[in-house]
Amino acid sequence: MPRFSVIVPCFKVQGFLRECLDSVLLQSFNDLELIAVDDCSPDGCGAILDEYAARDPRVKVLHLPENAGLGRARNAGLPHATGDYLFFLDSDDTLTPGALRAVADRLAEADDPDVLVFDYARTYWWGGTRRNVLAHVLAEAGADTFTVTDRPEILDLLMVVWNKVYRRDFVEENGFEFPPGYYEDTPWTFPVMLSARRIAALDRICLNYRQRRQGNILSTTSRKHFDIHDQYERVFAFVDRHDELAGWRPYLHRKMGEHCLDILAKPDRLPPADKAEFFGRTAEMFRRHRPEDALVDGEVAQLEGGYPAYRLKRQAARAGREAGRRAVQARRAAAVRARRGWAGMHARLPLDPQLVVYSASSHRGVLGDPAAVHRAAREIAPQLRGVWVVRDEAAAAQLPPGVEHVLVNSRRYLEVTARAKFFVNDVNWPGSLAKRPGSVHIHTHQGTPLKYMGADLLDKPGARLGFDVPQMLRRADRWDYSLVANRHSELVWERAYPCHFTSVRTGSPRNDVLVGAPDGAGAGFRLRYGIPEDHTVVLYAPTRRDYRRGGHVDRIDLARFAADLGEGHTLVVRLHPTLATGPARGMGLAELARRGVVVDATDEPHAEEVMLASDVLVTDYSALMFDYANLDRPIVVHADDWAAYTASRGAYLDITAEAPGHVSHSYRELAWLFTSGSWRDEESARLRADFRGRYCEFDDGLAAERVVRTLLLGESMPAPEPGSVRIPGQTVGGDLLAPK
Repeated sequence: MPRFSVIVPCFKVQGFLRECLDSVLLQSFNDLELIAVDDCSPDGCGAILDEYAARDPRVKVLHLPENAGLGRARNAGLPHATGDYLFFLDSDDTLTPGALRAVADRLAEADDPDVLVFDYARTYWWGGTRRNVLAHVLAEAGADTFTVTDRPEILDLLMVVWNKVYRRDFVEENGFEFPPGYYEDTPWTFPVMLSARRIAALDRICLNYRQRRQGNILSTTSRKHFDIHDQYERVFAFVDRHDELAGWRPYLHRKMGEHCLDILAKPDRLPPADKAEFFGRTAEMFRRHRPEDALVDGEVAQLEGGYPAYRLKRQAARAGREAGRRAVQARRAAAVRARRGWAGMHARLPLDPQLVVYSASSHRGVLGDPAAVHRAAREIAPQLRGVWVVRDEAAAAQLPPGVEHVLVNSRRYLEVTARAKFFVNDVNWPGSLAKRPGSVHIHTHQGTPLKYMGADLLDKPGARLGFDVPQMLRRADRWDYSLVANRHSELVWERAYPCHFTSVRTGSPRNDVLVGAPDGAGAGFRLRYGIPEDHTVVLYAPTRRDYRRGGHVDRIDLARFAADLGEGHTLVVRLHPTLATGPARGMGLAELARRGVVVDATDEPHAEEVMLASDVLVTDYSALMFDYANLDRPIVVHADDWAAYTASRGAYLDITAEAPGHVSHSYRELAWLFTSGSWRDEESARLRADFRGRYCEFDDGLAAERVVRTLLLGESMPAPEPGSVRIPGQTVGGDLLAPK
């Protein structure tokens, strides 16, 4: 008996069908059967299904003699299912890699619940991806099983059949089946969810819900949308047969009204001549099924009036939205004029030689190189007033105690940026900030460049999608100083940003804590996450891909990698910051972190602390490797898509030829490096030493002090005591800051 019976009804989807079937049959978890139902499709679906059945014994094909519709096609597959769990997959959707393994693990953890609800992402025909906006409901459900009474918010999720798996015995015992017509998921899902005694949630994107440009049945203009009334009649009839569910009538009554009004409001569902009739039938049904204690307010209150009143209200709402939009535009224009006047007034005042304005990572907080410079300035030059620019109140709330700040584009922001002598930032300042004569802009960058940046992106149209390179360079024209940690960076920045600035060989201030770090420097991170002291911590830090819209590509099965590392190891994952709020964590990372399989360090504000807590870095092409090399700890480069990466983004060096450690070109090679112990052999140490000599050239632990003394205070840097500072490389050239 297989664990899963995946039932796939097929009708006029020959262009999508192979991708759907492959997404199931190529899963890492293969204890399944696939029951494909050819719903008398007039295209090539039947032949495609027969082809798959001929080469894979897990595939069973049913050819229906006449078109039955989506619900009845699913019903046709049910008697042939032998698996523990039923999975209904629409034939234009796909499973995400590793989905069935994640579902199987969660089912085992929850001790075989009646229903498991998982997450999905909408994938658009133009390449975009958007995660379910209610994903937090799944995350908040936790590890325990529950009923809809315990967690009624679970019913706020999309009430469809394909974002759940169902215990087959539970379905058969209750005689659940699909009715004919459109919206057939409604009279299946509500009865199933209301009847389930044990429901579990999985906070992982297991399915890609294809948003077709055309051909979607529910986007077809037709009177078939009147079927929604019959489907809700079936739901109410089910509740009537089960007295214990009577308390759900007010909820279902309101849900029915909202659902029908949503259909009516969509421009592509109902023929215009039929909308009044649809409203009338909905209103009649709404009155007939109204419970005595039902609260009728908000949107559904429109159903107590007539169709003309409904139309007038919608027209008024549209007019109100348009008026509101114009008012917002007017207020914004007025605010811009006011800010310009405010800024102009302060720009006539002299610069404040003691005022330093800081920003990092697009105003996200006290981070990176600017944070290290700020810390050093408070210690070395307390007379300097440091003010941080943050993007919003949420970012301000995360600032350390005693840090002065302003919100970007506020009046105080305009005041301090008009008066400041010094600006320290690792991302370009907004174009609205005018550089006053005499002000000093110090650009710290965000690490050593591996991928193309700045003007070099002009030949990479895919990578510069959404970037205005000329505007980027106009902003870089404000730089006075560009900090570099090695001569490679110096050459790249001067080429990528052909502007009038001076490169200064300071080293990277944020890396000062990594240079000569003492044992136990990362103990705080390990303690917070409960990592045993004797564990080997493997830090996995992948970067984003420019050949994939959204930037996220799963190159490693995290659960498998954590298992292959074995006892005595902890896998810590830190995604690229640009992927932190997208769907990337929903592809398995969040759920694995909840179960303790991995540690998710993506939200840790200080990457340096995460690096200090680790024993080895596994990365693909993240610039983090250049910083990590200062720790003199092993680095493994996983370069299984190097050709695609360089073709789409471009790279300044072949990291597979000049690697800081061993290079793996497949998961098998990566796993072998760890099982064999080669990740920390003599060859890895030799490669790391060569890499440090080239790319940690100016990192000596004094970078932040060097910036403060030489660039903010105008002093010369005191010579270090002999032997007191580690010199990483032996090829250090003349320092632009050193006296001639």
